Amino acid sequence: MSEGENSGDKTLTVAPTKTLHLKQRPVEHGMVRQSFSHGRSKVVVVEKVKRRAPGHAETAKPAAAPAPAAAPATPSKAEPKSEAQRPAPASRSGPGVVLRALTDEEREARARALVDAKSREEEDRRRAEIEAKARAERDERERAERAAADSRKREEEDRLAREAESKRKSEEEARRRLPPEAAGLTPPRAAPAPAAPRPAVARPAGEAEQPRRPPVRQIGGFAPPTPPRPAPSRGGEMKNRGRLTVTTATSEEGEERTRSVASFKRRQQRLFRGQAEQKEKIAREVTLPETITIQELANRMSERGVDVIRLLMKQGEMRKITDVIDADTAQLVAEEMGHTVKRVAESDVEEGLFDAPDVETELESRPPVVTIMGHVDHGKTSLLDAIRHANVVAGEAGGITQHIGAYQVTSPSGLPITFIDTPGHAAFTAMRARGARVTDIVVLVVAADDGVMPQTIEAINHARAAHVPLIVAINKIDKPDAKPERVRTELLQHEVQVESMGGETLEVEVSAKQNTNLDRLLEAIALQAEVLDLKANPGRAAEGTVIEARLDKGRGPVATVLVQRGTLRVGDIAVAGAQWGRVRALLDDQGVSRQEAGPSFPVEILGFNGTPEAGDRVAVVESEARAREITEYRERQRRDKLAARGGSARGSLSDMMSQLKTAGRKEFPLVIKGDVQGSVEAIAAALEKLGTDEVGARVVHAGVGGISESDISLAEASNAAVIGFNVRAHKEARDAAERSGIEIRYYNIIYNLVDDVKAAMSGLLAPTLRETMLGNATILEVFDISKVGKVAGCRVTDGNVERGANVRLIRDNVVVHEGKLSTLKRFKDEVKEVAAGQECGMAFENYQDMRAGDVIECYRVEEIKRTL
Repeated sequence: MSEGENSGDKTLTVAPTKTLHLKQRPVEHGMVRQSFSHGRSKVVVVEKVKRRAPGHAETAKPAAAPAPAAAPATPSKAEPKSEAQRPAPASRSGPGVVLRALTDEEREARARALVDAKSREEEDRRRAEIEAKARAERDERERAERAAADSRKREEEDRLAREAESKRKSEEEARRRLPPEAAGLTPPRAAPAPAAPRPAVARPAGEAEQPRRPPVRQIGGFAPPTPPRPAPSRGGEMKNRGRLTVTTATSEEGEERTRSVASFKRRQQRLFRGQAEQKEKIAREVTLPETITIQELANRMSERGVDVIRLLMKQGEMRKITDVIDADTAQLVAEEMGHTVKRVAESDVEEGLFDAPDVETELESRPPVVTIMGHVDHGKTSLLDAIRHANVVAGEAGGITQHIGAYQVTSPSGLPITFIDTPGHAAFTAMRARGARVTDIVVLVVAADDGVMPQTIEAINHARAAHVPLIVAINKIDKPDAKPERVRTELLQHEVQVESMGGETLEVEVSAKQNTNLDRLLEAIALQAEVLDLKANPGRAAEGTVIEARLDKGRGPVATVLVQRGTLRVGDIAVAGAQWGRVRALLDDQGVSRQEAGPSFPVEILGFNGTPEAGDRVAVVESEARAREITEYRERQRRDKLAARGGSARGSLSDMMSQLKTAGRKEFPLVIKGDVQGSVEAIAAALEKLGTDEVGARVVHAGVGGISESDISLAEASNAAVIGFNVRAHKEARDAAERSGIEIRYYNIIYNLVDDVKAAMSGLLAPTLRETMLGNATILEVFDISKVGKVAGCRVTDGNVERGANVRLIRDNVVVHEGKLSTLKRFKDEVKEVAAGQECGMAFENYQDMRAGDVIECYRVEEIKRTL
């Protein structure tokens, strides 16, 4: 059999030293190491059979021959291939097996497999190390627990041994001490017959035990020392069955009897059963407000709520744990339960919040706070802009100031001065009053060409009410028609006497447009501040006043605060009115962030949980709990005031009369949203002044921020108009307003807002009726016409008579009927009008009682629209 005769895939070959085998397809051999847990591994041989390519059989045939001599026997198809195209002969791994060379891809695959195997082996090794470490820790922990359990067991055994030893010693001591008494008791049990009468009298208990253990006493009766050893097995059964008695204790001297732990625990439970462990009563000082819930009272006393309710039930009051009781009842309960009571008023939560006295040695000089006041359009903001080198006027709608602003300026002498700019419009009275309250000096700006005006007089009154010195700044002296002397003379009428006229009030002629004498004005302010000797303690907790507040879309509630005492820092917990919050950021008038603000420094505070009211006092407290307590109390006070203002059924007689007067009053409901709290306050005050006895504006809701969907819902429910001042509506609010048909009006000037509301309120007024006399007619004769009724034949004596006009029927100078003229005929024709001197026929609507000689007055009623 030769190799050349069979050239198929499977060639039968005979090796010199090997057995006959079939040649398979090319196979790749590889070694792979398998890793197992606990560091074990195993090497296995992996064979990979490759699918033969179409031209691979012819190429591999010469290499498969056993010897070079067999090459000519191959088919002629493989002969044209050159030597360069033929693969190099593979080295023999053994007789009869030919291995081919590995390709680059196969070598890379093997290298990758080796790398993966090494990484898996390394990972398994690490995992095995971690498991071994955890197992060692677990074994160590178990050993420690077993050692602890063994030690506890040894201690228990030692304790039981000590108890048994002490019990044995006590029994021996008792046995030594009892022989005289036991001599009369034991012989009757031990003696056979001579002492028979004694046992029945001396040991009745023995007689009770006699039927249960007759053999023990019979055996023990032979000799007194031997009674304890009747029968060991019997004694063991008795020990396991019964409880410890004197007989069993003395009858088992050779055996040690111990008590189990469970028996000891049961004995302890029997001893202490029914004896509740009494806790030590702690008497506490309970702080009681004016009203308190039962749950809160129990918590403050550290008692159970059911105990408090039980005590109230004994006093005849059926209460739930959520019921509110007054301070007197709470005091009775607390004292009954052994506690002391400290009564406080609800307003005590604000005690010590403001105006704590300062030590004189800690006071330092502070910058003055100057408020600029005056009539509208007298140049207040322009003057401040000239001092600050800014342009605030350009940012105000309509060229008038509608916001209150606080700024700090450094004077030429280096003294910082805080300025507060107030609006001059009549609607902003509350803003001006706030500015006067927090200020040290008031600069009264009066235009030289306009003189003293109503808001100028109001500013003078505000300054007097706040006991603040005045500095008069006569502005616009650069105008041709400026008359400063006229201003000085008009100020005398209001008891303001300037220095040039022999008074004490400082005066400076300035021009904000030309920057004239601004340095003199700053010097006058510095001189007045030096006279006042302004000081404050910067080391204490901060106090201040909210100058303005608004709701910023990106930053939340923002409050402009003037710090008056102490130093305000980022992170402090501040309380302002019914709002509180942790100070997240402090911004000065230039928008620069600061870490702290000292006395007389204006800053914007970010961090309040709500928008405070303008004019609220600000204080820094030590904890969030105190802040919540104060704000909750103020919120309750505000709700109570609103509820009281809402109208109570039981009022005074004057309240009832005023309610009767306003019962028929028409209301114009409004929902007002503004950019800052001061503007909303000014708008509400201005609209309230528009009201009369017949019609009035009712502000359903006034708030700061954009117009939201809830505002539209409120307006829809109350049939109110929505007004936005320097704010816009959200997209959802606009969609809701379109669906509901509610109009949203936007304004940025308060004049226009007030005028539009005034015109709308005027439309609610009932028009005035005015009569215009047309003419008179006299009834000559009354005709009764079928299908028509009575018709009066009349002659027009004065003026004209018109069909459809109003008429009065006068008989003997008394008006007997008022109505309308339904028919007016001349001859047989219907006419619209009949002139004086002509005769006509008249018929009235729904009236037939006409007589000859009656006078008919004809008149027209005109409706005249009223305005506020």
